[in-house]
Amino acid sequence: MYIRRNIPRSLLVIALIFGIWIAYIAYYYFGLTTTWRIGLGLAAFLCFALVSKITMSGVMQIQESFDCYLDNTSLQTLLGGTLGLLLGIVTGVLCSYPLSVIDGVGKYLTLGVFVFTSLSGLKIGLRRSNDLLKIFPNMELNQKQGASAFISGKVLDTSAIIDGRILDVYLANFLEGTLIVPTFVIEELQHIADSSDNVRRNKGRRGLELLAKMQKHPRVKIDIIEPDIWEEREVDAKLIRLCKQIDAAIITNDYNLNKVAELQGIKVLNINELTNAVKVMVYPGETMHTSIVREGKENGQGVGYLEDGTMVVVEDAINDIGNDLEVMVTSVFQTAAGRMIFTRKLKEEKSISINQSLRDVQEVNIYG
Repeated sequence: MYIRRNIPRSLLVIALIFGIWIAYIAYYYFGLTTTWRIGLGLAAFLCFALVSKITMSGVMQIQESFDCYLDNTSLQTLLGGTLGLLLGIVTGVLCSYPLSVIDGVGKYLTLGVFVFTSLSGLKIGLRRSNDLLKIFPNMELNQKQGASAFISGKVLDTSAIIDGRILDVYLANFLEGTLIVPTFVIEELQHIADSSDNVRRNKGRRGLELLAKMQKHPRVKIDIIEPDIWEEREVDAKLIRLCKQIDAAIITNDYNLNKVAELQGIKVLNINELTNAVKVMVYPGETMHTSIVREGKENGQGVGYLEDGTMVVVEDAINDIGNDLEVMVTSVFQTAAGRMIFTRKLKEEKSISINQSLRDVQEVNIYG
């Protein structure tokens, strides 16, 4: 039953023919009895079928990995690799020709130099495709003309998926191109969703639900790939290696991954930095409304928040918790945790102005 389900029928036929042939050879050359011939034929049939299945699975896996690499490699990198390979072949032919006239080891040196220069040219072409294409002005011009049409993919990190704001940012047209999600990121989300900690489990489930929602959305271009990065174990290292391979940017909220990616020359899109960049700008002297929700650190202070989460500290508002106040901005401070706006109640400001005006009127009446 296992053989019928997992091995193609055509392969079973070939294995059966191979088993019959082995049984015939055993009878013709060794004169074995019928029992031995049947046993050898059956063993040959099973071995041939299993070995062929394993070989085909390996070939299919290599083919899928190669197709995945081609699908996620930019045209610029492919052109650079092809051009580098051609230059390596030409260099190998020119360098190996003088070696071919040497008797004895000449043919081995020729083959070795040819293989070395070809592989070196391919590697240089893949890694330095930008510089290599600049040798040909027409190709560089075409590359510049198509640069606006080509939008590279963006790899999603686990933290960006769990954060949940990536869908709204994409639908607001602040992101273009294809969002790439590697399978090892999904595995990490699944591991978090299976955690015994309630907080981590809820985060993992929220991330998986967001991915399912993005896949179903007609406006979102998302691609789940299975990269072949066996040399790295950590998810962050795999993300860095993947972004280098496919020349893609990375979307993350992880501070450490952000810095490492920048050091590696990878473009980083940080949702938190985008949020800070689009926050409402306020200046001293402007007025706003805020609701006091809790007590501040200093005596008498009340704390409220804007819609974008910016903290608003109001002087002498400890007795106004739960009330909506009109306040005037006195100063704005940018801290590592975010922006803080310091204000005072506008009513007090108006009452001070009114009292000052009344005193001025009294003084005019007395001395007028």
